[in-house]
Formats: sequence, structure tokens, C-alpha cells
Amino acid sequence: MKEMKLDRKTRYTRKVLADSLIELMKDKPFTKITIKELCEKADINRTTFYAHYHDQYELLKQIEEETFGYIEDMLNKYYNKRSKREVLEMVEEILGFIANNSRYLQVLLSENGDFGFQKRLFSHFMFKKQVMKYFSEDTIKEETKEYWYIYALNGTIGLVQHWLKNNMPIPVSELAKIVVKVGSVYK
Repeated sequence: MKEMKLDRKTRYTRKVLADSLIELMKDKPFTKITIKELCEKADINRTTFYAHYHDQYELLKQIEEETFGYIEDMLNKYYNKRSKREVLEMVEEILGFIANNSRYLQVLLSENGDFGFQKRLFSHFMFKKQVMKYFSEDTIKEETKEYWYIYALNGTIGLVQHWLKNNMPIPVSELAKIVVKVGSVYK
């Protein structure tokens, strides 16, 4: 019983810290946020913070890694899918995740976020190359497929940043259609 309470308390503390970090990042760059500010915002003491994290960078990394994990799970779910309908479903699911977590992702992808996050997000997908098959076909030369993919992925990231920054003015389904349509131009 005591172990279950500890787990719940740990989850709560980590959530409060993550939420507080994101709130602070709305107003100032991550690199300017101190542990003292973070603890004050979360209404916890520094000892509690250090019981969970070495520093604010470790906390941010955990948030980012959880984001990567969710998106990768979605990509794996659609790994062998190729039809336009299946691709649209995949994009809608990923955008739905982004919309449901917009409070975090809007900040992480903003100018106050960790500038390395977008690069790591991009590198993560480049390394996995799971998305590339959706943006290329046999009609594109093998030596240029990666360039088409980089262009499509960077455009999609920019599109999502713009969508988040403007408080998601169009529905997920409409944005997904745009992403798939732009991606299909490269087929």
C-alpha cells in the first residue's frame, strides 16, 4: 500500500515539475530557467527536485524522450501500411497526439524551447527512416529520395509549428490532409 502511494506521489511530483517547466518556458528561454525558479513555480523544495532529477536538463530530456516514444509507437503501428487512407490515419493520429499535448509541444517547438529538440526530432525520424517510405516512390531516383524526405519533413515541422503557434485554427483532420497531399506531391 505504501509503495503504491509513493508511486502516485512520484508521478504527481514529476508532472508538477514538467508542467512548471513548460509554464516557465512560455515566457523565457529554457537556458535562462533556474532550478530555484522551477521549484518556486512547482511549489516544491530543491531537495524534492533533486530526488527526481539531476538538473533541469534531465527533466527536459525526459519530456522530450516521452514525446519521441509516443510518436515512435504510432509510427511502428503503421510500419507496413502504404495506402493513402492508412497514411492519412497515421498522420491524423500523430497530429491528434500533438493537439492533445499542444500545451507542451507548442512550447518545446517555440523559440523559448530547447533549440536542439527540433533537431533531435528530425534526426530521430531520419535515423529510423520509417516515414521516408510515405514520401517517396520508385519514380524518384534513389540518390535523391533523402532530399525529398528532408524537404517534406522540414516543411511538415514548420507547418505544425505554425499551426500550434496560431492555436490550432484548423482541425487535425484538415491539417492531416494538407500534410498527406504535400507528401503525395513527391510520389
